[in-house]
Amino acid sequence: MASVKEMRTRIASVKSTQKITKALQMVAAAKLRRAQAQAEAARPYARRMASVIANLAKSVSGPSAPLLLAGTGKDQRHLIVVAASDRGLAGGINSNVVRAARERIASLIAQGKDVRILTIGRKARDGLRRQFASRFVENYELGLKSPNFELVQPIAQQIIDLYLAGEIDVVTLFYSRFKSVISQVPTSKQLIPAVVDAADEGASPDLKGGVYSYEPGEEEILKTLLPRNIAIQLLAAVLENQAGFFAAQMAAMDSATRNAGDLINALTIQMNRTRQAQITKELIEIISGAEAL
Repeated sequence: MASVKEMRTRIASVKSTQKITKALQMVAAAKLRRAQAQAEAARPYARRMASVIANLAKSVSGPSAPLLLAGTGKDQRHLIVVAASDRGLAGGINSNVVRAARERIASLIAQGKDVRILTIGRKARDGLRRQFASRFVENYELGLKSPNFELVQPIAQQIIDLYLAGEIDVVTLFYSRFKSVISQVPTSKQLIPAVVDAADEGASPDLKGGVYSYEPGEEEILKTLLPRNIAIQLLAAVLENQAGFFAAQMAAMDSATRNAGDLINALTIQMNRTRQAQITKELIEIISGAEAL
């Protein structure tokens, strides 16, 4: 059994850890408010961009359709983009999105597809590199910087360059969608070819017999919007991921703080019992010695 001194040292160590987890919890809670506001502000912009592309895509088809919209007509070469965080201590948010991406990659490989991987965040890289190191294209780390359009633009450009060079046919993005403080959902989204969903078209305004006239034409507008849409979707995913990370970290550190408190209480009780046992033993020895005399 540990001595009283050893138990005091252990209690002091747990208290120090508790202070760290409490501080991390407070920092995550403070950063969560801003990250959540950024993620929620990006959603309408991303949805509106998808709506505009869906409306324009209705008038474009055949050879005139941009390559990012029409696709290559093949489904053999896939690029999986996985967005996670650079740091841990946030529960299972990173491992959940990495697991979802790993399952998709394994499924595509089993079907005989050529799969490549591009990761955003150190945790995504570490979670996939051991099993799929030979398939990596690039890893981007955002660090402590707040995500913005300039940070994701090089990522989007590399994806577009790979696609236009004919090295990939389909691009799928995996990230954690921020649903609430206690819920972050691993989500997949196809970036290339652009998926035109009827739900994204929105309600068409009543033009009272009039028609839309685009200048320049729909094809030229789409050629400009589609590359930008990839960057916008990446930015929205990174912002969602960041908000989910701080929410998960806040919850994880709150749980760790409470667990440390429970451990301190248990160790304190055990230390008091050990000290009482030592005192009782010393009293018995004194009384026995006195009786012997």
